[in-house]
Amino acid sequence: MDKLIVEAEKYATTLLTEALDASFIYHNLTHTLRVVEKAKELAEQCSLTDLEKNILTIATWFHDTGYTKNVKKHEEESVAIAKAFLSSQNCPENNIKAVCDLILATTINHIPQNLSEKIIRDADCAHIGSKNYIEVSELLRKEWELTCNKTLTELEWLNENINFLSTKHKFHTNQAALNWGKRKSKNLSELLKAKKKLDIDSKKLKQKKEALTFKKNKIELPERGIETMFRVTLKNHITLSNIADTKANILLSVNAIIVSLVLANLIPKLDNPSNHYLIIPTAIFVLATVTSIILSVLATRPNVTSGEFNKEDVVNKKVNLLFFGNFHKMSLKDFEWAMGEMMQDKEYLYSSMKKDLYFLGLVLNKKYKILRLTYSVFMIGIIISVIAFTIAFQYSGRV
Repeated sequence: MDKLIVEAEKYATTLLTEALDASFIYHNLTHTLRVVEKAKELAEQCSLTDLEKNILTIATWFHDTGYTKNVKKHEEESVAIAKAFLSSQNCPENNIKAVCDLILATTINHIPQNLSEKIIRDADCAHIGSKNYIEVSELLRKEWELTCNKTLTELEWLNENINFLSTKHKFHTNQAALNWGKRKSKNLSELLKAKKKLDIDSKKLKQKKEALTFKKNKIELPERGIETMFRVTLKNHITLSNIADTKANILLSVNAIIVSLVLANLIPKLDNPSNHYLIIPTAIFVLATVTSIILSVLATRPNVTSGEFNKEDVVNKKVNLLFFGNFHKMSLKDFEWAMGEMMQDKEYLYSSMKKDLYFLGLVLNKKYKILRLTYSVFMIGIIISVIAFTIAFQYSGRV
């Protein structure tokens, strides 16, 4: 069952990464990871059996994969995707049915029939009891705009959230209520305060917004949803970059230790004529580890650009001032002038932010490609080395 869970995680992750439209900035892999984590947490607290935990975990991985096919009937599409995958893995029919029932339990008006259904519904709404509820809900608001053409004003959105938290939503398990109920109440209180301020002082709020906007030829402040989208996406890019660097450093350390051990223990013995049969396997082994070290270094080696720009580049909007590599050699005066020019041009500012994300993505792509190659070289090299040593030892025995 553990192998099936691993395969389900790989399949759902690939599907949500490659097949899901970029407009789904809430119902995406990040949301699925959060639901999986919270479901496991509640399952432990509720003392589910191992089989129930495994079925619950698989259901959480697949519960929103239907968004890759259809928005309105995504639960049914998720069931179809999960059923096809589990059938291909020769999963028992009763387990497939249990997984599908749990996915359908996430339908908005469904009344949970058992403890597992209660847990997956609570895990699906766990963000309601989190400190970053406001930010996460803004992603959902923006997703509605992009996918459902549903645009809500600030007041309408506050009313939507207040109505959901106060009348429509409730935690179905005692554990979820204990874990997240207090924070849910605090989030509801903050929403009510925001609504009261909006209702009572709408005129003052309007003046405040006008004061926050730039004067003539200045950019308007972006909506909170756009700000959140850039912030969350940039954070995800940085997290992925850190993961890649960590994996490369692990490979670098492991291979360095291997090379040190080979140099200290194996190579000195090759001078003995009786050990000449070990030369070729040792050479293969050392070559694989050294190649892995070189690739690991290439994956983490920084690339520093010229760090200079001129006024013509700024005027023509050709330089991205949000990346340090484009300005680290410039004087403070020139940099402040260039930033001022960019902040006055909404199109230039947004373009720079998009370019920053794009080039971060290119760097990540390069890192992960090299890192994948490094792991492949390391794995294949170890396998070939073991085979070579085995053949060498057999050959030496015959001689």
